[in-house]
Amino acid sequence: MRVRPVGGSALLIECRDGAEVEAWRADLWRRREAGELRFDEIVPGAATILLDGVRFSAATLAALAPPPPLPATAGPLIDIPTTFDGADVADVASRWGVPVAAVAQRLTQTSFRVAFCGFAPGFAYLRGLPEEWSVPRLAAPRSRVPAGSVALADSYLGIYPAPSPGGWRLVGHTDQELFDVRREHPALLTPGTRVRLVPT
Repeated sequence: MRVRPVGGSALLIECRDGAEVEAWRADLWRRREAGELRFDEIVPGAATILLDGVRFSAATLAALAPPPPLPATAGPLIDIPTTFDGADVADVASRWGVPVAAVAQRLTQTSFRVAFCGFAPGFAYLRGLPEEWSVPRLAAPRSRVPAGSVALADSYLGIYPAPSPGGWRLVGHTDQELFDVRREHPALLTPGTRVRLVPT
């Protein structure tokens, strides 16, 4: 773990991988809630964490003991009803060397966790896929991906909260409302949340 200042009131934590990001995010959030560390925002990324509005030094953070890996059962769990009828599900099955039906079986038996959010409001990048199940993005993005599309890219699973262009491989869809500004917390999926795909 490496820490460096960014601007006048932010610190950037550089981690080895997504698992280390998850562990540090949970630990720093716990320390903030306990009043041990004071900062305004925590923004995890693929291999980084940005702390904004910090009231302590980089040295203070660097001196902390590395947190243990995040337990598999830590965090709230959200079920996402999913129909596995995506335009690319046969392509993903071919890349995995399995029958089409096995794609749904594999994904519904995988425990996912929101690693970070980005791209669009409410779009969450979910970790949990084994590295050998990684699939590349499309060579040319689609001009429009329907809202609720469940998709794979690299080693992430994502669900499009609204219609948008996109280059991920579509394996299914859900009718779950992922982002609604009328809710107290507009985004349904936030970092640390566990996600389970439930076949419909």
